[in-house]
Amino acid sequence: PRMSEPTQASRAQPLHTGVTWWTQAWRTLWRDARAGELRLLVVAVALGVAALSSVSFLADRLNGGLARDARQLLGGDVVVVSDQATPAHIVQRAQQEGLRAATTLSFPTMARGQTPNGVEGTSRLVALKAVEAGYPLRGELKVANSLAQAQRVLSLGDQARDDHPHGGLSTSAVETTTTIPAQGEVWVEASGLEALGLDVGDHMLLGQSRLRISQVLVHEPDRGAGFMNFAPRVLMNSADLDATALVQPASRVTWRYAVVGAESATKHFQTWAEAESKKPEVRGVRVESLEAGRPEMRQTLDRASKFLNLVALLAALLSAVAVALAARAFAARHLDDCAMLRVLGLSQRHITLSYTAEFVWVGSFASALGLVLGYAVHWVFVALLQGLVDTALPAPSLWPVAYGLGTGLTLLLAFGLPPVLQLARVPPLRVMRREVGELKATTLSVWALGISGFAVLLVAVSRDLKLGLMVVGGFAGAVLLFAGAAWLAVQVLRRSVVEGRSPAWLMLATRQVSARPVYAMVQVSALAVGLLALALLVLLRTDLISSWRNATPVNAPNRFVINIQPTQTDAFLQTLRDAGVNQFDWYPMIRARLVAVNGNTVTPDSYSEERAQRLVDREFNVSFSAQPPEHNTVVAGAWQPEDPEGLSIEEGIAKTLKLKLGDTLRFDMAGVLHEARITSVRRVDWTSMRANFFVMYPVSRISTGAGFDVPTTFIAAFRAPPPAVVAQGDRAAPSFDNQLISRFPNVTNVDMGATLNQVQSVLSQVVSAVEFLFLFTLAAGLVVLFAAVTATREERAREYAVLRALGASNQLLARVQRAELAGIGALAGVLASTVAMAMGWGLAKFAFEFEWTASPWVPLLGGAVGACLALMAGWWGLRDVLRRSVVQTLRQVV
Repeated sequence: PRMSEPTQASRAQPLHTGVTWWTQAWRTLWRDARAGELRLLVVAVALGVAALSSVSFLADRLNGGLARDARQLLGGDVVVVSDQATPAHIVQRAQQEGLRAATTLSFPTMARGQTPNGVEGTSRLVALKAVEAGYPLRGELKVANSLAQAQRVLSLGDQARDDHPHGGLSTSAVETTTTIPAQGEVWVEASGLEALGLDVGDHMLLGQSRLRISQVLVHEPDRGAGFMNFAPRVLMNSADLDATALVQPASRVTWRYAVVGAESATKHFQTWAEAESKKPEVRGVRVESLEAGRPEMRQTLDRASKFLNLVALLAALLSAVAVALAARAFAARHLDDCAMLRVLGLSQRHITLSYTAEFVWVGSFASALGLVLGYAVHWVFVALLQGLVDTALPAPSLWPVAYGLGTGLTLLLAFGLPPVLQLARVPPLRVMRREVGELKATTLSVWALGISGFAVLLVAVSRDLKLGLMVVGGFAGAVLLFAGAAWLAVQVLRRSVVEGRSPAWLMLATRQVSARPVYAMVQVSALAVGLLALALLVLLRTDLISSWRNATPVNAPNRFVINIQPTQTDAFLQTLRDAGVNQFDWYPMIRARLVAVNGNTVTPDSYSEERAQRLVDREFNVSFSAQPPEHNTVVAGAWQPEDPEGLSIEEGIAKTLKLKLGDTLRFDMAGVLHEARITSVRRVDWTSMRANFFVMYPVSRISTGAGFDVPTTFIAAFRAPPPAVVAQGDRAAPSFDNQLISRFPNVTNVDMGATLNQVQSVLSQVVSAVEFLFLFTLAAGLVVLFAAVTATREERAREYAVLRALGASNQLLARVQRAELAGIGALAGVLASTVAMAMGWGLAKFAFEFEWTASPWVPLLGGAVGACLALMAGWWGLRDVLRRSVVQTLRQVV
């Protein structure tokens, strides 16, 4: 009795007086570290922290950089946009707040060219922008001294991106400036000069003014993403605007009043201006701020963030599994030590405090190591993602550091400490009877508390509730499925292998597995979780990322041509074919305004959401086709060819306007009303750079009745032939765009090349970053495999020692070990790849919004890979089991 439970005196005064739990913790830590007992725990925690903190460091700095650069994209900290001159009281309020301001006016207009000998050339639709001194408030303008220099920069852009995967243009011929055109001068984009046949030194006619072209405009920071902003830009001094007589009372001009200043002052002004813009007497005024960002890039960057977070989440989950397995193995190896400490009089409280302190120190060290590694890795991400922001990223805040430390300690304390704390309850009797005091399964409440806390942490940092819940919930359900399947497989194996009819190695392997069904369930579940993460990432990397890239392929259209008349269709299409353009989108286009839903008249006042008000207040570009576009997906209803009473609507606008299948919409088309019923809903990927429409009719010809055909134009989307590189000092040769405009002067040619290049550059950079972070998850998965296979090493050593003492050969036991590992690995691989297919489909459909299916051969391949990985992990982790001396092993048991 005295040995099984120390007396009150022994608990109060241990035999080694003066050794506190603090000192004991340091001694144990030093001994375990030298013996390599903590190596697997440190590696598992460091990998998880490094994966999460590297993404956290990147996100923190990228958010800071995007917030800073958004000011350049906006043209200021806050911008008041209006369709009339900026109200005087708004200007006065900005002055009272001490803010610097600059006003710009922009509108589409026709420009004409004039050569030095006074001959007028063709006319071209341009986007005119008048600026005043002080512009730009944020960012810089970039100009070239000649069209040849600008063409060289633009034509080498794609090649430069191929040679330098981080993107970017050659800037040797580009000058950066913060000035504006002088009075009497304009700066014109290269596409505008090409279309008009002009160069620096020629003159441009705008309204009633004749202005000299002094520079080629290469870049403006606040370009914007409006459709008209893709027309060639002409930048002029606002002092010359009145002389052009272009701005009349009925002109459609956009005024942008941008302000910059101290953060508190701009926030105060923004709040006041937003409230002011909502007053009934203030019309045509809206406020833009940093939250607007770059709408044409938002979907791409959101998907990039989701990919990185997904990979980091999987690495963290694998690290949690590895920590749990390694901690249990650590506790199993310290059972005898703790039993001796109990004999020497150490109390349970003393042992508990010492091991808790040891794990806190180990967790802090591993977390710090992971933070250092994560900080170093995030610099690789910065290099891979260079070009997402124009200038150097700001320094990170302290949030990623605090988050990394918290994650590491949560990993170790929630998943590693519970089995170790059982060491305090080891009875002293174990020093005499080795079968007592074995580790028990951790109580459900302890596991639930740790898993719940970690799950909440992962969902919170995933920055996407749907993604976090799908990953964490999917893995939790998968573990239960794996455990159940493993138990069922053990029962089937036990009944399938008949003694006397099966080989000896198979019988022994079956007995090994069926004798420890709980161990088999743990091993299969752990192996399957590791393989699940690896299979999921491999599938996503090969199929989902490929689908993502295919959304904007290298041959995606970079030109949109509108206002093509029906009488020009044959000649226009022949011009494309003669230039070698054989793949293009070609759709009819109608201007239509929504006036009623289900017989009820709709106006902007019918909706409270700002976007819905803008949609109702504008005309739609409507098209029709008997067959659905191949790049659109029907997600509700059905496309009904040649149904004159049906129409198909885009998913996003249906949600915004609260429309559903069966609703009847009435459109005003050139003064004629036309009603149709929603028969299908389409999903459109707006980053695909294809011709897309909010509303489409499933007919080959649309008529409003009474023999009146709707006025129709056509739109073409295609990839233009590459421009020829022009030698220094030569006058620019006519480009394909210029030839097209010359032959069809009434059409509007929109150059999307810069936007397409930026989207494709971002995709390539993000894929590189995801592939690099994949290495962390791969390492964490291998750690899980190693920990799962070696978790029963000591038990295997004792069993093999007994079998060897009874006459079993090393060759037979090696075959038994290989059969057991291969079977467990194959089962885990099949289960993991099957679940990975289901999770991959769910992530593709609901998180990343892609249609995706995996090959039916994936489970078979997963089983083969699982068996091979388990055999390799077993060879590495269990290679010394069969080499141990039988006498030494049996003495340790006794």
